[in-house]
Amino acid sequence: MLTGADQTGSASRGALRPSFRADIQGLRAVAVLVVVAGHAGVPFLTGGFVGVDVFFVISGFLITRLLLVEVQRSGRVSLRAFYARRARRILPAATLVLAVSVVASAIWLSALDALSVVTDAVWAVFFAANLRFASVGTDYFAQEEAASPLQHYWSLAVEEQFYLGWPLLLLACVGLAGRRRRQEGTLPLRTLLGALAVLVLASSAYAVLLTSSDPVTAYFSTPARAWELGVGAAVALVGQHVEQRLPTAARRILALAGLTAIGVACVAYDATTAFPGSAALLPVLGAGAVLLSGIGASAPAARDPWPVRALGLRPLRVVGDWSYSLYLWHWPLLVIPGLALERSLTASESVAAVSAALLLAGVTYHLVENPARSGRTGRHPHQRPRTVRRGLALYPASVVVVALTCLAAHQYADSRLTGSGAPITVANSGITDAPGVTVSDDETIALVQASVFAAREHRPLPGELRPDLAQLRDDVPDVGECDYVDDDVRRLCPRGVEDTGPDARTIVVLGNSHGRMWIPAFERIAEQGGYTTYYLVKPNCTAADLLVNELDDNETPWQACSDFREWAVEQIDALEPDLTVVSTSGPNAIIYTDDGSTVNKRDPRRREVTEDGFADLFARLLPLTRRLVLLRDVPKSERDAATCLTRSGVDLGTCLFTPVSDQEQDSADSMAAARRMGVEAIDPTPWLCWQDQCPLVIGDVLSYRDRGHLSAQYAGILADDLGRRLGLWPTAADRD
Repeated sequence: MLTGADQTGSASRGALRPSFRADIQGLRAVAVLVVVAGHAGVPFLTGGFVGVDVFFVISGFLITRLLLVEVQRSGRVSLRAFYARRARRILPAATLVLAVSVVASAIWLSALDALSVVTDAVWAVFFAANLRFASVGTDYFAQEEAASPLQHYWSLAVEEQFYLGWPLLLLACVGLAGRRRRQEGTLPLRTLLGALAVLVLASSAYAVLLTSSDPVTAYFSTPARAWELGVGAAVALVGQHVEQRLPTAARRILALAGLTAIGVACVAYDATTAFPGSAALLPVLGAGAVLLSGIGASAPAARDPWPVRALGLRPLRVVGDWSYSLYLWHWPLLVIPGLALERSLTASESVAAVSAALLLAGVTYHLVENPARSGRTGRHPHQRPRTVRRGLALYPASVVVVALTCLAAHQYADSRLTGSGAPITVANSGITDAPGVTVSDDETIALVQASVFAAREHRPLPGELRPDLAQLRDDVPDVGECDYVDDDVRRLCPRGVEDTGPDARTIVVLGNSHGRMWIPAFERIAEQGGYTTYYLVKPNCTAADLLVNELDDNETPWQACSDFREWAVEQIDALEPDLTVVSTSGPNAIIYTDDGSTVNKRDPRRREVTEDGFADLFARLLPLTRRLVLLRDVPKSERDAATCLTRSGVDLGTCLFTPVSDQEQDSADSMAAARRMGVEAIDPTPWLCWQDQCPLVIGDVLSYRDRGHLSAQYAGILADDLGRRLGLWPTAADRD
């Protein structure tokens, strides 16, 4: 990976020469610099992530070259010595950055974020970070998601998983060569190239297929990435045959073509590129070409092509030496401050973070990497047994260090998940004694008032909260098999009281995730009133009749959202529901109008276009349902609920928020459209806010699970209020 291998050793039998290659250090520098620049937000390097692919090729080349040299010298490969060298090369710096990142997260991040980092660290220390991030569906490019400070360890995991199998495959090929060839140190090149060809073709085909069906999993998948390391291994195998045959002009063309390919990928690719499918060919083959062009180079020499000599210049060599540590440090230094500040870093802050990473990389290289790597005292490849044992002992030592760090961080973070106060009530809040305050006769609204009042007094969080703070982010209503986040799902899932008879009563909720959050309330309403319910809710896809952009792509119209809306309207037409409730947030950042223009959030036309989009939806639905109701969207906070409530020193007032104006404007536009079309509307704001302030704890219940979604717990509690407002349940007076 980013680690590659030590470029040490002397020539043997006039074949492979694992001597130091300055151009490889320069290529490492190019790779790490584009990765860091891309992550730091340099505008024209949107494809800087391909630097990791360049590292994979370099790593495959260097590791294979060292293994082949060992075969030529001794006729075998010592797996113990191989893994001891790998341990000395990667573990000291990786362990240091893991431990520091965990400690820093525990100190500066919210308890929930810190606990998540602890989990990530456990996966990382066992070289399984890629499996972790693939399993949780992490989108490496998603801007709306909080990135893990340890997310970049996925590439280290891919490399080490590859190196569990590649030496064994090489040994098998050598074994097929027979004793005589092994004793002579003759490499079975045809066998090795055949095995590599199968590996590269199978892995690349799998990468293309998986990228088209599951791009997040493909990005982190070792089988989908193995071909990239295999390309580097292939260059190592064929390199000795072209070393004396390639003229300088041909090597110059190879170097220039390879660097151009990498550069084009860096500037042409972005978060929307299907990767690592066929698009990965450009940087991978480019890196292979550069490595091939430098075969035989050891330092800037007159006989080498000028691109090879340029890569070997001292500044690039220094950055190349530091590349592994720089890669390890840069990501947590960019991510942890952003998570702590709850916002993206400014340009100057990013520059400061990268500068700090460069400084730490130099220190780590000289004080950690080099001393650990130079611990070899015997001759390569036959290291002294004590040296091999010490190298192998590094792994259990690394596990122990990370485990102890994680245990301490977990205990500290867990201690911040409980409050010390009593549940808020109208009686104990002090609001009844406040001058000029009239407490509502409605119990729910009165408790909201009391909760706002207690927050203004900065009372402590209740000791017992519903849901538990540790489970808050997972407090999401289930949609069963009808999870319309998948564009291919087109089916109905009846819930509530499943009655298909002639007297069946039906409720349909149409919207996005802001409709989904009300499912616990509607399920209780359905159970009490005998309704069958359908939830036609697609995340991020507003119900307003508008063509919008995809959430993470401001360039592409999201036709799948409009298609889903059309399908949903057709289902409502077929169901003829007794009640249809529209519950949705407003449109995404970009709206595409019929005349081909675009409307962004700053466009003065946005209010009119948004209102018209809701009005058009209402006009289509009114003839299809017996009753149509708009459930206004809930107020939105600037801060994530789980993050805010689990920071050090938090109290009820810390997270009291004023609604975000953009969200309120979209909600006002939807209400204006409802008035215009004569559609009933319900505003849930009094159940959440008072005097333009909204508490995240109401009584002893966490009202929000993030910035703009109700917790499933609180949505269920509001079932009585919503049912009465809809006229589906009797009022308290009627019951009396």
